[in-house]
Amino acid sequence: MTTTPDSIEWRIAPAPVPYADAVAEMEARAAAVAAGEARELVWLLEHPPVYTGGTSADPADLRDPAFPVVQTGRGGRYTYHGPGQRIGYVILDLNKRGRDVRRYVHALEGWVIDTLGDLGIAAFRAEGRVGIWTHVPDPVAPGGVAEAKIGAIGVRVRRWVTLHGFSVNLAPNLAHFGGIVPCGLAEFGVTSAERLGGPTDFATFDAALARRFEAFAHTHSLG
Repeated sequence: MTTTPDSIEWRIAPAPVPYADAVAEMEARAAAVAAGEARELVWLLEHPPVYTGGTSADPADLRDPAFPVVQTGRGGRYTYHGPGQRIGYVILDLNKRGRDVRRYVHALEGWVIDTLGDLGIAAFRAEGRVGIWTHVPDPVAPGGVAEAKIGAIGVRVRRWVTLHGFSVNLAPNLAHFGGIVPCGLAEFGVTSAERLGGPTDFATFDAALARRFEAFAHTHSLG
């Protein structure tokens, strides 16, 4: 059961959706929302393995890509999407919710951070680095702590309607990130809920995300 307002559709894809198909459907829906012909949408899904490059993508960050590489209109650099990773495409009308992209991105980060916290994973923002971060054992200094990325944020806004959204690593094959420099940050690793001993099934994550939706939409000045 979700807690989304009646004006927002909450959709969960039952099977992996090819990236190009998802983007085409997302863009069509955003255009319909902008025209007042469709409801806003939160779409939760999973992709087959793919590397995607945002508007700041640097070809030098393609180390040894083993999967298709697709350029896309979201912000950010290269990232990986694949099985075991929850993707959230969030299509909201900022004409109604406040034309402030920075505030929207901050709220989106907060929504995912709060959700992971409810699942026992302490995540946080990192100054100067968009995305969702957490602490992991330092691979270089035994007994130390390092920061690793557990979720990515990539947003595009067209006619003040949001596209793309977030990805959270529940139980992907982390080795697949090795084909790129994730988000252009070579000095930081990636991690997952599985690696941290947290829940890895989509149903548990989706339910926690839904419970936090109202706070995202209203407490963070988006409603």
